Amino acid sequence: MQPGKLNRRVRLMQPGTVQDDIGQPVPGWTLLIKVWANIRYLNGIETIKAGQPSSITRASIRIRRGPALNAGMRVEDEVDGTVFEIKSLQPDAEHRERVDLTCEVINVQS
Repeated sequence: MQPGKLNRRVRLMQPGTVQDDIGQPVPGWTLLIKVWANIRYLNGIETIKAGQPSSITRASIRIRRGPALNAGMRVEDEVDGTVFEIKSLQPDAEHRERVDLTCEVINVQS
């Protein structure tokens, strides 16, 4: 794998317990590891859920093989803060040096 193609710094996040503003434990996301990645946006779909327009954007994120990951974890882009939910993993069976994460962008609305 060519190192120059991994051009985005991302955080791999796992479900865990964090503290709220008053120090109480609440469910949240904890940092597993920071890695370099290549993010490619694949396609987008627009649907209607509960009478409201909703969009789904899919992406493929390639990282070096490393920690044990699974569907349901998250990837956070350190540059723009985009959060991706990991839907599936495709390991590199031939060279065993990378993993492709099939993800969906999570639209966080305040």
